[in-house]
Amino acid sequence: MKYRKLGRSGLKVSEISLGSWMTYGHTVGENTGAKLVDRAFELGINFIDTANVYEQGAAESMLGDILPAYPRESYVLATKAFWPMGSGPNDRGLSRKHVVEQLNASLKRLKQDYVDIFYCHRYDPETPVEETLRTIEDFVRQGKVLYVGVSEWSAAQIQEAVQVADKYLLDRIVVNQPEYSMFNRTIERDVLSVSEKNGISQVVFSPLAQGVLTGKYRLGQELPEGSRASDPKTNMWIKNYLTDSHLRKVDQLDAVANELGLSLSSLALAWILRHDSVASTLVGATKVSQLEENVKASGVELSEEIVAKIEAILTGTEE
Repeated sequence: MKYRKLGRSGLKVSEISLGSWMTYGHTVGENTGAKLVDRAFELGINFIDTANVYEQGAAESMLGDILPAYPRESYVLATKAFWPMGSGPNDRGLSRKHVVEQLNASLKRLKQDYVDIFYCHRYDPETPVEETLRTIEDFVRQGKVLYVGVSEWSAAQIQEAVQVADKYLLDRIVVNQPEYSMFNRTIERDVLSVSEKNGISQVVFSPLAQGVLTGKYRLGQELPEGSRASDPKTNMWIKNYLTDSHLRKVDQLDAVANELGLSLSSLALAWILRHDSVASTLVGATKVSQLEENVKASGVELSEEIVAKIEAILTGTEE
């Protein structure tokens, strides 16, 4: 496993990290979850990601039963707040009230004294950025949060946060968590450049396009039983990738992976990690074998020729 620095901080995280969205507390029970965490640590993964809203706290609670078995200094733990956790007017967003209540609730569920990274799970247009950053700054001073992050913020919103932090001498954002994959390249427009200019790393989610870039879904074939696409609770996220156009590209990309002796998932992850500004890519595994396959992407270097071939496939300009 290779490790990369998170932004301009001194924190080092594994290139492959373990996520808990739509798995822990949903498709993954505690026994399987414990096995996944144990194997992740054996494979060199030191970065675990969760959020209060994942199964309304169930993912955090499950990790809270698993992680205390490991030395706290051996892993980096991240959680988030923004999305509704109740029906009240203050049960959502990034107000001081909601952030304080939610971080304390997360720490209780996780059975932790602190989290390494606290993300603002989305931008809140109803709360001044200064209010949110000052609140997190208070947590940093209390030792409950070590590093500040945001998730799915636009380039303009990230720049605003940097300027507010500098104006009031608050802790700067060091990480953004966006969606990024071969099939979703939105951050390439301006988020990457603004982040790089300000010393902010990316920790990307859905790097395998909800599993489509594993090759389990094929053109003209039935959806695999028990897959994310066959689950009514999760298929809303994947259906946009299950088009004939995307699945034809999957076949072409799989051929490139075979040429290199890689799995399609390893190729897709290595393609993301070609960016120095990507510190880590999150994977959500339901089986140990999936985790073992995904970590093979760490350290893989793709030649300019291969990157160009992939680009031609993705843009539909291949010969």
